[in-house]
Amino acid sequence: MAGKQVRLFLVDGTAGGLMTAEIMNWTGHLLMGKRAELSRIKRRPEARRTGVYILLGEHPKTGGKLAYIGQSDDVAKRLANHDAKKDFWTDVAIITSKDTNLTSAHVRFIESQLIQLAQTIGRIPLENGNSPSGGADLPEADESDMNYFIEQVKIVLPVLGVDIFRGRTTQGPRTSESALRPIEVVPDSPVFHLDRPKLGVQAKAQVIDGEFTMLRGSRIRSTMRQQREKLSPSTQSAFDLRQATLKQLNEDGSLSPAGELGELTRDVVFTSPSAAGATALGQASLNGRTDWTSSDGKTFDHWENPPDSDPLSTVR
Repeated sequence: MAGKQVRLFLVDGTAGGLMTAEIMNWTGHLLMGKRAELSRIKRRPEARRTGVYILLGEHPKTGGKLAYIGQSDDVAKRLANHDAKKDFWTDVAIITSKDTNLTSAHVRFIESQLIQLAQTIGRIPLENGNSPSGGADLPEADESDMNYFIEQVKIVLPVLGVDIFRGRTTQGPRTSESALRPIEVVPDSPVFHLDRPKLGVQAKAQVIDGEFTMLRGSRIRSTMRQQREKLSPSTQSAFDLRQATLKQLNEDGSLSPAGELGELTRDVVFTSPSAAGATALGQASLNGRTDWTSSDGKTFDHWENPPDSDPLSTVR
């Protein structure tokens, strides 16, 4: 993919304040802010335009992330409504156009495409009650323009820390539905395996876009197999983390359980190979650097730090 110049502007001069983002020679404009700054956001001219918005916050049941994707002819008014009726969100990303040429039909199309994409990837669950199947019908030329618009949105959002559309491409290119493809990320590693036949565990993982990712279809434990009270206090903390991860995967549908085992229904990002491996086996800890191995028998550690190379460990 060719390089992109993304222009970021810190409205308050600090990383924690309002932020705008644009790509050179693209008509789109993104505004990112916190709910606490809603009064300021609503006064900004881009917030009063026709656009699409993404609410981001914490899932009230799982503690993980939750999102809502919507559109409006006046985003500021719609956000005021959500401020009164939706409790979960803490941040908002507003997607509009610098030339104000986005119409109601355009944003309905964009909203529909983004909802379908988020559901396909499954990285962050949606609070949306509606699931538009196609959005507005657009002329062929407009649909092409909006698909290009969405491709740029998918590039800019991760720069702002919004990863809802980041994911491994699991299907071949579809010319007429290019906007529905996850961000094209190139795997940074071979596929690593963690197999425990006696436990029924068959897990696969890759480093994708710099993140250790357990792959969809992996068969892992759906519950913890250790007894917490028999562990040391320090190990109990690790146990609690793995148990919370498995609970979230079960509750948000990322894991389809069948007794003590389950199958991942989507790719799941972990903080490290060790966290992924321990979760897969339903135990508090694991040396993921040595237990994950590629098809040629090399460990993750050997792949990351091959003999006679400088030991630059980036994934612990």
